[in-house]
Amino acid sequence: MFCGCFTPAAGAWFDADGSGVIHYTPVDRRLFLQLAAAAPLAAVPQEQPAYRTVTHFKPAPKRGIPGPYPGRVIRVHAERSIDAESGAVNAQVVQQMLASGMQALTGDRRAEDAWARFISPQDVVGIKVNCSGAPNICSRPEVVAGIVENLTAIGVPANQIYVYERFEDQLRSVNYPTYLPAGVNVLAAEGAHARGTILGYDPNTYVETSFFGEEDTRSNLVRLVADRLTKIINVPNAKEHQASGVTGCLKNIAYGDFSNVARSHEAEKTFTYSFIGTLAAVEPLPSRVVLHVMDGLAGVWHAGPFSTNRRFRFYPKQLMFGTDPVAMDHKLIELIEAKRKAEGAVSIFDRSREHLGDNRDPNFNHYIREPGHVEYASKLGLGVFDNQKIDLHGIEL
Repeated sequence: MFCGCFTPAAGAWFDADGSGVIHYTPVDRRLFLQLAAAAPLAAVPQEQPAYRTVTHFKPAPKRGIPGPYPGRVIRVHAERSIDAESGAVNAQVVQQMLASGMQALTGDRRAEDAWARFISPQDVVGIKVNCSGAPNICSRPEVVAGIVENLTAIGVPANQIYVYERFEDQLRSVNYPTYLPAGVNVLAAEGAHARGTILGYDPNTYVETSFFGEEDTRSNLVRLVADRLTKIINVPNAKEHQASGVTGCLKNIAYGDFSNVARSHEAEKTFTYSFIGTLAAVEPLPSRVVLHVMDGLAGVWHAGPFSTNRRFRFYPKQLMFGTDPVAMDHKLIELIEAKRKAEGAVSIFDRSREHLGDNRDPNFNHYIREPGHVEYASKLGLGVFDNQKIDLHGIEL
């Protein structure tokens, strides 16, 4: 699946083992830290911590976020898109959903013209998938393959397309290469047996903060994003998250594009409220993430983002489209809240300590959730949160 090799700065290189998944080789940690030399922050936890953002990337003249369609959300529902019993996806219906959603978002009559508004044949395109609930819940390979098919149809060479995620073990469990044309790259920033390796991250682009006095206070941008990609299509899932409330567009480009992020939710009181938006606002992400396609064929309404308990899976059978991650995540909150209400579960906005506990019961959770991170991100210029200003357009196939 991999053609040739790409050699980023500081001795990084891609290596293919024939599986179609590309990974980084190890590097000495001291070299990485020397390249990222700067005065460390004082390890003083705060209610909302101070963040120091370091990036040399400048905003593009026309940023991808919130993009040309702020506040606009297209929701396409198709009953035949997925079988709730077997989990089998109807790829043909998914292609129809992709075409309808993109045409409705842009107003173009041809799907090709809609995709061409965001991507050109000269672009190197990243497709940011979400595999944290894989293989049960993930960015479905049929959806990803459908996006790739549309990209190649407008002239993007297969070897200029990168399907990527942070962790190789999760990425492998989905087996994307089976669904993709030859030449498409499938890449993980951290190898299957080397969680915490740093070669896949850019030492010069990071957010620094101390949540609880931890030793490593930096979260670094995925190197592929910094060095190679010119455009990114974000493909999150429709999932509840035990710490952040939901894990949608914002969290997928924030926690999915930076290292060392789990430290924000080490305790029942988390820092996801401000950390997610802070990371998502770091250039070049707001400039290069030009489109969001939320995979809501299947989802998780409790105990997310993983999906070990089938009881907490559900099947909205929908895809959402937009350039505004805040507006889309607001609609995700509504989707999760409606399902939880139907199941008799407490709201994700509940902050009472009496509901902390064993989350095998949907009225208990390990953390105090922070769905307010979506509204917080709107204050950073990442989109529209006010429901009165969100234009939701529904399509039934």
